[in-house]
Amino acid sequence: MTRINTNVPALTAQAHLGRANGDLNATLQRLSSGLRIIRGADDPAGLIASETLRSEMSSISQAIDNTQRASNVIATAEGALAEVAALLVNIKELTVEAANEGALSREEIEANQLQVDSAIDSITRIANATTFAGQPLLNGNLAYVTSGVDSTKVKALDIYGAQLGSQAYLDVAVSGVSAAERGYLEYQGNSVTGGNVTIEVASNRGVEVFNFVSGTTDDNIVAAINAVSDATGVTSTILSDGGGTLSGVIFRSADYGSDAFVSVRALPSSGTTFTVKDAGGTTTQRDIGSDITVTVNGASTVGTGSEIILNTTSLDMKLKLDATFGAGSSTSFAVTGGGAMFQIGPHINFAEQVSVGIKSVIASRLGSIENGFLNEIATGGSASLVGGNTSSASDIIEECIEQISVLRGRLGAFECNTLDTNINSLQITLENVTASESAIRDADFAVETSNLTRSQILVNVGTSVLALANQTPQSVLALLQ
Repeated sequence: MTRINTNVPALTAQAHLGRANGDLNATLQRLSSGLRIIRGADDPAGLIASETLRSEMSSISQAIDNTQRASNVIATAEGALAEVAALLVNIKELTVEAANEGALSREEIEANQLQVDSAIDSITRIANATTFAGQPLLNGNLAYVTSGVDSTKVKALDIYGAQLGSQAYLDVAVSGVSAAERGYLEYQGNSVTGGNVTIEVASNRGVEVFNFVSGTTDDNIVAAINAVSDATGVTSTILSDGGGTLSGVIFRSADYGSDAFVSVRALPSSGTTFTVKDAGGTTTQRDIGSDITVTVNGASTVGTGSEIILNTTSLDMKLKLDATFGAGSSTSFAVTGGGAMFQIGPHINFAEQVSVGIKSVIASRLGSIENGFLNEIATGGSASLVGGNTSSASDIIEECIEQISVLRGRLGAFECNTLDTNINSLQITLENVTASESAIRDADFAVETSNLTRSQILVNVGTSVLALANQTPQSVLALLQ
């Protein structure tokens, strides 16, 4: 049948040509933009997934930047601490030189004191002047703030890291299980009897030999032992039960803990025996100390000597307790704030934040209550060189050097093991997330160029077919002739 009012073939050709043109336009948009999804209608589910991945990519990139900035902060602090360490080594050298009193004049010792004063001032200046983008780093501004610390039980407290999370403070409860002990031996008797005796007294610090003649009293033995206790690490006191019926000599190691010991033995050349016993009454020549055992927030912890080192997810600290802190003893304090918190993950939560504390290295804060502080070595201080207190000064300096070394080591470990590895991990994560987002949203040019060729052919063919369809009704004219 032939009709001219409605050209159905032409309509069909138009519909196919329109679809071909639509496909061609979509392909041209993808090729020109490089994206497979330009608007939500292109792929609604893919758009949702890609936007989520884009958000994650942005967060990861910022976390990498945060971590790199944190690394710069730590590197700045560690670089300044290196200068402090160099100054402390110089002070140590000057102190050792000043102790050589037999070869130095008073004026030379005073000159050394002036250099020490200058170095101490420089340490305080470095502590106050070291900043990063206006943030002070070494003056205690980034140290943790504590409250409720009982100085009669807690002799030293260093908090290196604390995670408070959403809490206003972090409680720390310490209960004693067993106290730290020193090596202990005792000799029972009023004096050396039976002949002359040569004894060797030793500890983890050193060894010394003593010759006592028969009849040497306990007081003389104690005086001889204590005269060289700095070298041997052994101190001595009179043994007495308080009633006068028992007397003798007690030998103790100066240090506490399982690394400390005291040894007392008569050498074969002695003309008599020198029998010593431990605290339990067992005859022995050597006794070892024991480490403190406590519970911290319910978790059992064994220390080193009287020091406790705790490293958990929420708390990293070093705590030195009084020597009498044992079973039945307890103390508690709270970390109320402070420290430097770094956001090193793409999500803001406890697990992706790290915190580190940097204690003050001002001269009046370096050292300890037991040995003294660095400012006490300066002119007018209780351990000044011109006052002849080089031994006390040396002890203070050695402790300060150890404190700075530990702080530098911890900051270095934090930078190396936490920050640098975090950057590496995040970069790998960013690479994989970016690849996933690209697979969803970016156009595949190989596919799109193939689609372009197909669409161009279909448009050309559709145009030709439409032209033929429009000519078909003209065949009706042949019926009118």
